[in-house]
Amino acid sequence: MTSPLISVKDLTLRFRTDEGLVTAVNNVSFDIAPGEVLGLVGESGSGKSVTAKALMMLNADNSVYDPASRITLRVDDQEIDVLSLRRPREQMIIRGGAISMIFQEPMASFAPAISIGDQMVEQLLIHSDMTVARAREISIEMLDRVGIPEPAQRFKQYAFEFSGGMRQRAMIAMALSTKPKLLIADEPTTALDVTIQAQVIELMKDLVEEFHMSILFITHDLGVIAQTADRVAVMYLGNLVETGTVRQVINTPAHPYTRGLLNSLPKLDDLEAPLTPVPGDIPSPLDRPSGCVFHTRCQEFIGDVCKTQIPDYSKDSANHEVSCHLATQGEQS
Repeated sequence: MTSPLISVKDLTLRFRTDEGLVTAVNNVSFDIAPGEVLGLVGESGSGKSVTAKALMMLNADNSVYDPASRITLRVDDQEIDVLSLRRPREQMIIRGGAISMIFQEPMASFAPAISIGDQMVEQLLIHSDMTVARAREISIEMLDRVGIPEPAQRFKQYAFEFSGGMRQRAMIAMALSTKPKLLIADEPTTALDVTIQAQVIELMKDLVEEFHMSILFITHDLGVIAQTADRVAVMYLGNLVETGTVRQVINTPAHPYTRGLLNSLPKLDDLEAPLTPVPGDIPSPLDRPSGCVFHTRCQEFIGDVCKTQIPDYSKDSANHEVSCHLATQGEQS
């Protein structure tokens, strides 16, 4: 059996605030295999981006990792304890080296007063011993690879001279130029129109096959996940509530929250069907509910059990895992 590229075990992350410690990620565990696309799904405020940034130690200085948390990266037959990397030089392996990240808004990620090409060259010089000429050559090649026309000319331009879709492609080219083992894509299609979304999704699928890299694809859109991911992890208020293959989670969702997300999608085969959003709002991390964190919005909750007891994880023979009292009761009956 192939070892996972990265393993996250019992990740709990809190932030120091004036109101005290706030839990953003709670006891989260998952693996990503080489060449696998894992979709991380949930509403805004679920903890998806905080989880992703933990893989690169990019969370703010007021973040506190629980002592039991473990993130293990396997590169070149070596196991790297990510959370033990404290110095900037040590962190280069996870920041643009073995791991690269595409952020939600590329316009805010590119320096506006520096050309796209200069920024791409700079990161290659930081992460390798190549010459400036070679770094420029690779950067132009990657711009071409992601479908940007006239890449040698675009190389000299600034982010504001690119359209939204081209900025996203340039961000992908920059992330891939160091040939990472893992690409973190944080809502990479949110600000794009549907035709550009489709192009970016196809591009990422092609790159996975070509470079045999893994992707952590973060989104709130299960429709996008259905087209891109191999496995899905559904997150709510810092907790993973369901994990499984795309077919398992979409065809036979086991958690009420997952079913709520699916029911809220428009149905093209029934245009008269009303949209049924998940009722209520996600609670503040400052006021986490007791018991099952979803019980305040759940339409299937079973009384005091859900209100007072944290559900265990239930797993079937196909590794479809869910944290819900309904699933546990089903096993016992």
